[in-house]
Parts: sequence; structure tokens; C-alpha cells
Amino acid sequence: MEATSITVYVVSDSAGDTGELAVRAAAAQFHPLKVQIRRAGFIQREAAIDAVLEAAQSERAVVLYTLVIDALRAYMASESARRGISAIDLLGPLIDQMEQRFGCQSRHEPGLNHVLDAGYFRKVEAVEFAVRYDDARDVTGVSKADIVLTGVSRTSKTPLSMVLAHRTYKVANVPLVPELTPPRELFLVPKAKVFGLTIRPDALNAIRVERLKALGLPNTASYATAERIQQELEYAHGIMKKLGCVIIDVSNKAVEETASLIMEQLEK
Repeated sequence: MEATSITVYVVSDSAGDTGELAVRAAAAQFHPLKVQIRRAGFIQREAAIDAVLEAAQSERAVVLYTLVIDALRAYMASESARRGISAIDLLGPLIDQMEQRFGCQSRHEPGLNHVLDAGYFRKVEAVEFAVRYDDARDVTGVSKADIVLTGVSRTSKTPLSMVLAHRTYKVANVPLVPELTPPRELFLVPKAKVFGLTIRPDALNAIRVERLKALGLPNTASYATAERIQQELEYAHGIMKKLGCVIIDVSNKAVEETASLIMEQLEK
């Protein structure tokens, strides 16, 4: 019988972010089948590996590991094989190949991709900027931003701001609502920095209906009606044309995909 859900244990001697991202990327190829991710981070002892493998064995789970400490990696490989558990070494083969090409040993230190360097602090600064200038709470951020996002409600402006912030871009976002005049600052920004987000009416309706459900409100509220959505989108398109900005249709796009499109545009 084919499975409709599997569990993957992500095991790391650091936080486990790399492994979880890899699993999520693979899991997306099997939607709507479910992949349950259980993270076991900061593993430093063989006993901790034993505990994870026992749990994985009882659940018939897959194990994906990003262990850079040689002894732990070797122990994971031998123990998972002995127990008959499917285990995937994500970093080991790549590290081995790099050691051969560089002609030297790797540092075998966990967590080096989280070193508090200048890039890390730029990222923190960008995240704080996105929070401060979210939804035009303070319109002065529009002129200070590397990127300005604009569009109607529920076009992923805020999550997109966060994804871009993690790429160290300072992002401000401005909602477009027919009853409100956009801030003057929005029209003074170089158009190359501004990105208008649009979406198909049916896709926006589905998102807004789910939002109303989450708030415990009826889906008959004007916020989600076809007439209101059409009015908002037409108004937003008019503003975007005046701005002369790039317009991106976010219908059925992951925020990461939209972020990639924006970064590609900035590099042109």
C-alpha cells in the first residue's frame, strides 16, 4: 500500500536549518502528500543519535543528516545501516569531494554558516527595517528602502519583505486601498526600486475567504466579494501604471519565487 504521509528526521550537529530546507524543497514535489519533519539539532553524542534512530525506526521514518563532525557522521552511517533505516547524508559526500579538490581537510566545525559576521548583522538590520516599515506604518521608510513593494491586501507583501530581508535587502511595503491616497513618498522613489504585486481575482478571493475563516468572520464580508476584489485590483493597477514600476503576478507563486524574480530584476 502506498504511503500518503512520511516522517523525516533532520539530524544535525548544528541547528538543522540546511537539512530542513532540503526536505521542504523535496516535499514540495509531492504536494498534497504530507511530509512530517522532526528536527533533532545540536547533536553532540552518539547516545543522542541512538535516541533519534530508535524513534525513527518505530515510525518507519527517513533520516536526513547534516553532520560535519567525522565521528558522528561515521556513527550515523553505520548505525542506521545496522538498523535498516533509510538515512541520507546531505553534506558528507560534498565535503569529501571538496577536500579532494582543495587538497586539505575541512574544519569539521558545526554552525559555521551562522557565524556572527558583517553579513549576519546586515540581515538583522534588514529584518528590523521590514518590521518597522511594514504596511506603511511609517512612510519615511519608503525613501530609505532598497525595495518598495506595493499592492492590495493579501498579495504577500509582508512575508515577501521578510524573505528579501533575509537576503539583506531593506524593504518597505505600501498597501493600496481605494479609499486611501497612497503616500507622496511612493511616487518619489526611483521606479526601478518599486515592485507592484498583483494577483488573479479568483486566487485573491480564495486567500481572503481563508483569512476571514481564520478570524471567525463570515465569508460574505465585503473584503472577499468579487465586486470589492475587482475594484481594488483595478485601482491598484492604475496606481502601478502611474508609478511605471515592474508588476509581478503572485498568483500561485511561492514568496521565494517572487523574491527571486525581484532580485533578478534588480541585477539587470
